Amino acid sequence: MSEEQASSPSAKMGDEENPVGAGEEKQKEGSKKKNKEGSGDGGRAELNPWPEYINTRLELYNKLKAEHDSILAEKAEKDSKPIKVTLPDGKQVDAESWKTTPYQIACGISQGLADNTVIAKVNKAVWDLDRPLEEDCTLELLKFEDEEAQAVYWHSSAHIMGEAMERVYGGCLCYGPPIENGFYYDMYLEEGGVSSNDFSSLETLCKKIIKEKQAFERLEVKKETLLEMFKYNKFKCRILNEKVNTPTTTVYRCGPLIDLCRGPHVRHTGKIKTLKIHKNSSTYWEGKSDMETLQRIYGISFPDPKMLKEWEKFQEEAKNRDHRKIGRDQELYFFHELSPGSCFFLPKGAYIYNTLIEFIRSEYRKRGFQEVVTPNIYNSRLWVTSGHWQHYSENMFSFEVEKELFALKPMNCPGHCLMFDHRPRSWRELPLRVADFGVLHRNELSGALTGLTRVRRFQQDDAHIFCAIEQIEDEIKGCLDFLRTVYSIFGFSFKLNLSTRPEKFLGDVQVWDQAEKQLENSLNEFGEKWELNPGDGAFYGPKIDIQIKDAIGRYHQCATIQLDFQLPIRFNLTFVSHDGDDKKKPVIIHRAILGSVERMIAILTENYGGKWPFWLSPRQVMVVPVGPTCDEYAQKVQQQFHDAKFMVDIDLDPGCTLNKKIRNAQLAQYNFILVVGEKEKTGGTVNIRTRDNKVHGERTISETIERLQQLKRSRSKQAEEEF
Repeated sequence: MSEEQASSPSAKMGDEENPVGAGEEKQKEGSKKKNKEGSGDGGRAELNPWPEYINTRLELYNKLKAEHDSILAEKAEKDSKPIKVTLPDGKQVDAESWKTTPYQIACGISQGLADNTVIAKVNKAVWDLDRPLEEDCTLELLKFEDEEAQAVYWHSSAHIMGEAMERVYGGCLCYGPPIENGFYYDMYLEEGGVSSNDFSSLETLCKKIIKEKQAFERLEVKKETLLEMFKYNKFKCRILNEKVNTPTTTVYRCGPLIDLCRGPHVRHTGKIKTLKIHKNSSTYWEGKSDMETLQRIYGISFPDPKMLKEWEKFQEEAKNRDHRKIGRDQELYFFHELSPGSCFFLPKGAYIYNTLIEFIRSEYRKRGFQEVVTPNIYNSRLWVTSGHWQHYSENMFSFEVEKELFALKPMNCPGHCLMFDHRPRSWRELPLRVADFGVLHRNELSGALTGLTRVRRFQQDDAHIFCAIEQIEDEIKGCLDFLRTVYSIFGFSFKLNLSTRPEKFLGDVQVWDQAEKQLENSLNEFGEKWELNPGDGAFYGPKIDIQIKDAIGRYHQCATIQLDFQLPIRFNLTFVSHDGDDKKKPVIIHRAILGSVERMIAILTENYGGKWPFWLSPRQVMVVPVGPTCDEYAQKVQQQFHDAKFMVDIDLDPGCTLNKKIRNAQLAQYNFILVVGEKEKTGGTVNIRTRDNKVHGERTISETIERLQQLKRSRSKQAEEEF
């Protein structure tokens, strides 16, 4: 089953498809003789016979399915009535409740559409293509290009892999969700583990399952019956007892696999055209280190083999750009087991870190932000007031001091609320823009820690704007201009989404409407394309979601522009308005551009592939003497560039030829290489070339320093070309 039962979608087979039980009879016959199938490279073969729980589970399922089909047939006979199905273009199609399926409607439009549709969407909710419609509804037919369809496609693929895992390992399946790029399945094994040598035999079995076109079937079952069905699997029983709060829930079947799952799914396993298993790891049950160790297997699938080849090419590129590898190779940062999730930034990595902060700091000065310094440790009463203790305490590092409970701060906003509230405030002080680079700590599970992208200790370019509601529009315009300035310097394009009031919200509808209108006005005036995400805002305020696109096409969420109506209420923040009302509530705008500085460094490292732009580069200049007689002059040159605040090194290795020194500097990504020989020594000059071997020739030291300072100040993306 997938995350909190997010396992599979549903589907009954059409008349032209293989029968529902594909794969079931074949195993019963095969169990009479020893199975010799397996990979030739030492991987595991399919178990023969299968684990007993598979047949026991299937027998109970078949009994329940027969009862369900009988009830459904009776319902279709007695309760069916004409309904109207509205398509996205407004056209209405006649259908019958409890009989007509989305797949039948798709076939009525065109067989090509039906074949290429992954999943249906009925009244905005994903729906199995073979599940009968129940009432008047809207209907969308989603292809693989749609994100929701991809999630369903990969979810169904996870079930295929889960079936193969049961048939090969015989363990207990746990969670098997779709993820951003593909899917995984966790399994508990009493003995042994998973090896990459097993991938070939698993993939071979997955191909057999796909070829059989096993139908995905959805069945709603009573909780107590499911506890009996899954009594062999303590993990499924935990899910049922701890997470299922309804009398019934759903399971999905494909072939011999039956799993707890909300669905929906593709129609049958044959819809998965190409599947690859590419990684395995170990993890803990629900990420908790004191729980059972599980084996996790990752896969990817596509409706076209060409897409898999593109994905493999992309993975190779991403691997070469991995910030953990580049950080190690360039001696930027490292992690240590004695402080998990807390990065050690070496001198050159610290230069990048501090340069990013100084960049944002310089923008703060231009944009009216006031930088503050706030405590790292607060009494838990602060977090109770803010609401974080009730919902976030598990993710906080807390400890007792003199019989009182304290915690390291995981965010800055409550501290900034105390700062706003420490004296009476006037409307004349608004907007009050408070910025903080304070150190934050979050108690991420050890298994979730991933390089710089998921850490326990980090800093943010965190700011909170306290303003009156009528000032929101101008402040949001300023935030949007700020992020465009920063992202254009990095070379990032970005996309914007406005997320509005959710169903479960706090506050006054009129205040929400007024704020959302101002956000919309700000976005329209900003001039960049944006999309609406209705109902996707936080319960305490609407927000603008920003995703940046890196050099290899991946999207990352870094910036935050979030309105908050609730923190001012929780902290009873007020200001005196221009008409003398001393109970006026400010609005808080949570705002970050880089987000976590650590995570932004990871993104920039991979975006540039370690080829840092000059202003941000930890290796800006390398001085290379032609021979030992020029070493002293080279050292003087190095000192002058050091005094001019450049990151400069010198290569005095007597064992290297000049060409070797230049090549080493280029491979190490020094932006500029300054070669000095007798001629340069006599004339007080340097001979300049770049890491891409563009030769700029001879210049005086002062000319070179002045030009490089100009390029550094301008934060040029192509300083080597512009020199």
